[in-house]
Amino acid sequence: MKRVSLTTLMFAVLSAVFFLLLIFLRIPFGAYPLMSNQDALDILTPLVLIPLYWMLFRSSSDSVLHLREELVFMIFAALWVLGQGMHLSANSINNLSESLADNKVIDILNTSIYQLTYFYDEYLGHYLWHIGVLGLAGLLIYRDWRSPTFTTTNWWLAGIGGVIYGFTSFCIFLEGNTVLVGLPFMVIVVLMVLAWGRQKLGEKPVMAFFFSSYAVAVVMLAGWGIYFKGFPPLSAVGLI
Repeated sequence: MKRVSLTTLMFAVLSAVFFLLLIFLRIPFGAYPLMSNQDALDILTPLVLIPLYWMLFRSSSDSVLHLREELVFMIFAALWVLGQGMHLSANSINNLSESLADNKVIDILNTSIYQLTYFYDEYLGHYLWHIGVLGLAGLLIYRDWRSPTFTTTNWWLAGIGGVIYGFTSFCIFLEGNTVLVGLPFMVIVVLMVLAWGRQKLGEKPVMAFFFSSYAVAVVMLAGWGIYFKGFPPLSAVGLI
């Protein structure tokens, strides 16, 4: 059945749109110019992606949902939304502060206000958000792994979605300075599937999607780390 694989592809495409492509809309928002179009559209990010996580959570198995699984989903979804919202507002304020400083209006870049906002944006917000991203992925993989087999993986959809989401994962962990948590998690998933789950991939579309995604991301991060002898963000090397 293509439905689950099609949902993973939709999830991959919309993740790329909201995580990566919105950065190109960093121009003043007409209704409230202190915000950017990126900020305004980023409000929609959890409203679009969390329901898709839930669709994958429900469709990955026909077995009855257990309360503990639903509680784990809600906890990681809450972390996801909390971190993303914190990042959204703090990043918006940081961008405005830097713009005002560049235009010689007012410079608060050396103040405690900017330092605290930067901490919420680049550290606390990113880590809460990305731990939520990884936690939800882990839950989806776990549920698909242990469920009875009722579906078939569509490898065209899983492969295309895997490349898209793998590149997205590479970018968000690298630019978010969260490679410390993202890379080990992805390596563990890839190795576990290779060791114990590779024969199931044809019947586990959600697991196949995340396996292919994380394999792509791990290879890209490994290449980046070798080339740069570390993991500098994309912005630090002038790519965005």
